[in-house]
Amino acid sequence: MELAEAAAEVLGPLGYEVLELVMSGKGKKRNVLLRIDRLDGEVVTMEDVETATGVFSLELDRLDPFENEYNLEVESPGPERPLRTAAHFRRFSGLLAKVRAHGETFTGRVGEVTDERVTFDLKGVPREVPLADIQIARLAEWPDTPR
Repeated sequence: MELAEAAAEVLGPLGYEVLELVMSGKGKKRNVLLRIDRLDGEVVTMEDVETATGVFSLELDRLDPFENEYNLEVESPGPERPLRTAAHFRRFSGLLAKVRAHGETFTGRVGEVTDERVTFDLKGVPREVPLADIQIARLAEWPDTPR
């Protein structure tokens, strides 16, 4: 089982969405960075981070995926929030996103979103991209109020 799947299995029932799990470092010490969001759309609190850290740390201990020590960091998504699903794009509609699709990177304002496509406004020029073709997308600006 992939670690991101393991995180989703133990954190999903607690009301958390796993946005990203990034491993770095090699050899004696690995770093595991886990970015979470709340499924209810509320802002991630320090209590949420502590809860997710404790629960996922226990799961990592159970799975024992590393031969040596590891460092686990759990955080809210912050200003470079990954956007992966139609719901993510809808939530941040109207904001700028940096997108990689079809081997090209561009920055555009998130416009209309369907379950299959996202339309971005590139300085007045609409660009429709199938959701399945988006390799990576992150917010390029943060909203004035939490969403």
